Amino acid sequence: MTGTDSSPFDALHSPEIMILGIGSILFSDDGFGIHVAKRIEAEYDFPDNVLVVDGGVLGINLLGVISKPRHLIVVDTMRNKGAPGDLYRIEGDEIPERIRAKNSLHQVDFLEALTLCQALDNVPKTVIIGVEPEDIQTLSLVMTPAVQSKVDEVIRRVLAELDRLGVTYRKKDPHRWGLRHRPCRFCDLQDR
Repeated sequence: MTGTDSSPFDALHSPEIMILGIGSILFSDDGFGIHVAKRIEAEYDFPDNVLVVDGGVLGINLLGVISKPRHLIVVDTMRNKGAPGDLYRIEGDEIPERIRAKNSLHQVDFLEALTLCQALDNVPKTVIIGVEPEDIQTLSLVMTPAVQSKVDEVIRRVLAELDRLGVTYRKKDPHRWGLRHRPCRFCDLQDR
């Protein structure tokens, strides 16, 4: 090593783009971000500069993880006084006020971690894709139907963000890993 502040592992864990699912799968719809991240990771192959992370409810403890990428795509539930299942996309200056005003403690902790990235001289360009939850208090591993029905749409929105960033990715062969095949427009494009 050339310096005391670097590690040979930094390059391995320094993606340019990170897809981060946050929330708790123990509380029904609060697990939405985690479920989406797991599906994306299971169904798509990405280049080495893209990393999919299950951030759970780590909040401020995510600082070391989110201070690495240049672009951060976060998936979570977002209360916005809408109907359960309503989808939202926020970025830039909208993020602090929307999170502080309407959302859960783990999101406020996440916002604190994002703010602390300034001290590390790397604040990733962040987009949050959220869904209005119906229930984030019931102890259940199952999401409500209104929120569960939005998983595929949010995956499409995350992939659209990657398209905007010029990332190439491909759908995994579901037969190779025993995954359930879900027909989608990306499969149709590959077959042409």
